[in-house]
Amino acid sequence: MLSAFLSAFRTPDLRKKLLFTAAIIALYRLGATIPSPGVSYGNVQQCIKAASAGSNGIFSLLNLFSGGALLSLSVFALGIMPYITASIILQLLTVVIPRLEQLRKEGQSGQAKITQYTRYLTLGLAVLQSSAFVALGKSGQLFGGACPAGVEIIPATKIPAWLTLVALVVTMTAGTGVIMWLGELITDRGVGNGMSVLIFTSIAARLPSEGWQIYKQKGAYWFAGVLVLVVAIIAAVVYIEQAQRRIPVQYAKRMVGRRMYGGTSTYIPLKVNQAGVIPVIFGSSLLYLPQLALQFTKSDNPGNVWLWVDRHLANPSNWVYIATYFVLIIFFTYFYVSITFNPTEVADNMKKYGGFVQGIRPGKPTADYLDFILTRITLPGALYLGIIAVLPNFFFMWLGGTSYQNFPFGGTAVLIMVGVGLETVKQIESQLMQRNYEGFLR
Repeated sequence: MLSAFLSAFRTPDLRKKLLFTAAIIALYRLGATIPSPGVSYGNVQQCIKAASAGSNGIFSLLNLFSGGALLSLSVFALGIMPYITASIILQLLTVVIPRLEQLRKEGQSGQAKITQYTRYLTLGLAVLQSSAFVALGKSGQLFGGACPAGVEIIPATKIPAWLTLVALVVTMTAGTGVIMWLGELITDRGVGNGMSVLIFTSIAARLPSEGWQIYKQKGAYWFAGVLVLVVAIIAAVVYIEQAQRRIPVQYAKRMVGRRMYGGTSTYIPLKVNQAGVIPVIFGSSLLYLPQLALQFTKSDNPGNVWLWVDRHLANPSNWVYIATYFVLIIFFTYFYVSITFNPTEVADNMKKYGGFVQGIRPGKPTADYLDFILTRITLPGALYLGIIAVLPNFFFMWLGGTSYQNFPFGGTAVLIMVGVGLETVKQIESQLMQRNYEGFLR
């Protein structure tokens, strides 16, 4: 990895792309630290300290994705989550709505239209999410009610309260639009997928502070043990993320005019983790719904249902929470793989161009064979995602206490960081290979 980056810095055009990407990342992190208008930065810091001292906040994952900007109610408080949610919704609707499926098949022009729909949906979701977070921040529930008495996140001023709240919602929504623009700039003029790079940056920004908290509260031996465990988790994630089942495909020879085509051999790569990190995001988002409803409906005399939710589904250290999370990830893994990989469509395309799997008849037998293979390799992929995702919950119990809820060394954080890192390095190496012809001249 380091050799790829060093070689890229020696290449002038790649060096410009890397420096441009670094500049956009610096701008993104600056926006994540600037507080929104009407928010008291000092009061926010008091609430964050009180929350980290033992509060059971439910927004740790969202705060992790925003690089700590959510709890600060900064300009970029929403981070990239509205865009991720919008992208997931559009992907699911593509299977349901024929018009979207037709756009997907139209190639680049159709994809541009779907991207435009994603932007509009992102802004709509940003308005809803920013309104909810501003309301929770105003009431103090954003920090699980841990703010000291008399400390207000949005203190009263001479400006009408409704105008301050509207300004906050508009600022955060505009910040989401700017983040989308920055991500597209990285994709067009930088290195890697822009949105993925920004998520990587947000998660990486939390590592030093969270590691320092563990070191201060648990000592050097615990910290060293956590680092060893983190290295083992990353190695396992890299190994499985690279694992794939290759199905050999042979293309028959055919004459077109006076020229002969085909006769080549290739393969269909089916990854063990075909669904990526999407099932983890789906599962965690679904588990946040009862917790979020609990925050809005908190009262002095809650019913038995809300007490059960608070005790089991709002506590990451509870076995009910861990088991529910694990089952949801396995379910969504199979669900997402089934809607993103269509064996019938792949088999039809192979048959159209004269391709076949040796020993399997083209058409429906090939589709059944691909579906059989995909079902078998999805199980270990789903178990792998579930185990990696619930590891932080065991860290909570091992380290003792709820102050490690935004523990960034496992689960979704590691999956995203490793996946984005591998993809970015592959892209850099491919661009280096295009500029290096020594192998052809020897």
